[in-house]
Amino acid sequence: MAKEKVKSTWALLGTWSFVIGLLVAILVGVFASTALPGPTAATVLLILGLIVGLLNINDREIMPFLVACIALMIAGTISTVIPFAWIPKVLANIVIFILPAAIIASLKAIYVLAKD
Repeated sequence: MAKEKVKSTWALLGTWSFVIGLLVAILVGVFASTALPGPTAATVLLILGLIVGLLNINDREIMPFLVACIALMIAGTISTVIPFAWIPKVLANIVIFILPAAIIASLKAIYVLAKD
């Protein structure tokens, strides 16, 4: 019973890290005056992305997650032609947020492939 509670606490932390990371990425992107967030917002996004990568992504979710990360990163790099000024900023912040999670998921995938 105690292990289930600990597991659900970690899962809850991972879920809230994801939600808060997305909200921070969106809010900073909409209300920022520059294309990239300040050092404080970028640090928060990187830490939250690290938590998401460590706690939320399991072995069977790695490939779909990495495909989604690739799609978001491509969208974030080519979104400069969009006429709304806040969309590229939001996408750039989301890329900063998912970057550590994508690195961790990639390392997990390499580990799973290497151990076979």
